[in-house]
Amino acid sequence: MAATTQAAPRVLSLDQCADQYVLAMSPRAAVVGLSTRADDADSRLRALAVGLPQRRADLETALATRPDLVVRYWGGEPRLVGALEARGVRVVTIGDATTFADVRRNVRAVAAAMGQGARGEAIVARMDARLRASAGAWKGARALYLTPGGVSAGPGTLVDAILTGAGFTNAERRPGFQVVSLERLALSPPKAVVTGFFDTFQLAGDSWGVGRRRILQRTVQRSAVANLPGSTLGCPDWSAAEAVEMLAAKAPR
Repeated sequence: MAATTQAAPRVLSLDQCADQYVLAMSPRAAVVGLSTRADDADSRLRALAVGLPQRRADLETALATRPDLVVRYWGGEPRLVGALEARGVRVVTIGDATTFADVRRNVRAVAAAMGQGARGEAIVARMDARLRASAGAWKGARALYLTPGGVSAGPGTLVDAILTGAGFTNAERRPGFQVVSLERLALSPPKAVVTGFFDTFQLAGDSWGVGRRRILQRTVQRSAVANLPGSTLGCPDWSAAEAVEMLAAKAPR
């Protein structure tokens, strides 16, 4: 372990999604900074962030940590990324993911940059094992994904891959993320709903306006078959397979 840590690049994370990759794969001694959201309630690996420094995503702070590698998803403006690269710092940007193949690609890219290929492959193997064990659990049942903001997710999203991975047929056929009509919910309520981010809604109080509408609340109370925490949905990583596993565990036996 000492040899692995010594050879590992000094790693800085610029946002909460990058935190998950760094916490999962980098030796702790090589982590020179996480984002200021690393220990938030919706950070999946927040327990691993305890004791590690949190940094602002600005050039002065980044340079002070003397990183060899910076990992980011959305964090850090283009000028910051350019300034770091101009100074010889390698920057790895995690790509958007709409499929589990995309997640595998992300994991392997970040693992390779860290020199942690074995850890990356172990994460991929655990993810794939969850997907195999959960496949077909809901036997094609139709379900609508719904957030407190009244948003659903259709084809071309990682949420769609999560639903189909657990054996659901996605009731939202429009591609991408779509706002659901409250009138549609009232006149033609879905038989099954999978909710996402409602734990965040409860924590955030009134920050999700539509989530306070009675029709949406009634739809969820009547039809929700599973509730996915925001920490499994907010980042393009292997936690999506944990969401699949959670859904499969709720399937009728």
